[in-house]
Amino acid sequence: MKAVLCAPQRMLQLTLAIVKPDAMAHPLILQAVHETILSNRFLIVRCRDVVWSRQDSQQFYQEHRGRFFYQRLVEFMASGPMRAYILAHEEAIPFWRSLMGPTKVFRAQHTDPDSIRGTYGLTDTRNSVHGSDSAASARREMAAFFPDFCEEYWYQHEEPRLRSGAVCYDTEAAIHRVPRDGWTERD
Repeated sequence: MKAVLCAPQRMLQLTLAIVKPDAMAHPLILQAVHETILSNRFLIVRCRDVVWSRQDSQQFYQEHRGRFFYQRLVEFMASGPMRAYILAHEEAIPFWRSLMGPTKVFRAQHTDPDSIRGTYGLTDTRNSVHGSDSAASARREMAAFFPDFCEEYWYQHEEPRLRSGAVCYDTEAAIHRVPRDGWTERD
């Protein structure tokens, strides 16, 4: 366990964040994205590495079927490991999207060069990260990567605890937790 943070006072919002295969292929980029999440005081609710089949990718991006980039995106997302996060923050969706920067890497490099995509993005498909664009998208996307995660249960049982006091970051599990009774920074 590491670093105790003061928990936020307003209700937390959830979003899905994905580190795409292009960024996962470079450990220093993966580490930089993870550090960006932590340094911007997101709470990491869940974290897992996944490898998708082509069929998983097709299902996830079905809303884009028929668009010119669909096939390229499907193939790319099934090309290697990804890291998926469920992040919590008072304004998780818009805040994560602002940190990612514009989808189009050329635009990100010129208008928001310090964003994740402006710094690490290669092309519009290989743009390092993904983030949900709405609460409805976040629910659907979290279910695709974390089928055992129950948002309703989380809001009833975990969210109030994370918001009510000290929060610690479990470096082994790479998630934030509420400390156990008697927990000290040495534990």
